[in-house]
Amino acid sequence: MDIILSNASDEPIYQQIITQIKSHIMNGTLTAGDALPSMRSLAQQLRISVITTKRAYEELERDGFIENFTGRGCFVKAQNTDFLREETMRQTEELLAKVCEKAKVCGLTLTDLQEMLELVYGGDSDDGI
Repeated sequence: MDIILSNASDEPIYQQIITQIKSHIMNGTLTAGDALPSMRSLAQQLRISVITTKRAYEELERDGFIENFTGRGCFVKAQNTDFLREETMRQTEELLAKVCEKAKVCGLTLTDLQEMLELVYGGDSDDGI
């Protein structure tokens, strides 16, 4: 599992860890039962504080992505596919809201955005994908 941190990002380091682990779980790189590195190990690997990895793991556990077993470590929790879909939709909506804000600032119309989305998405929006 690769986690790449950016000091230039506006996103806090613990949130970058959360985002990347969620992404690994949602895209199937990490599956139910897979062990995550220990908090200390991940902190050493990323050269950050154990407190930062602890916060990330606690939030991942609270959100239902991982489970922590005392003395055994943290493992990817079996996921509810409906929950994952909702999480993905929520993230997509957040990104689209940012896109819309930038588009309005630049004077792009909804039609301009739709054309761009069709190009980026890879085809006609009426094809049922």
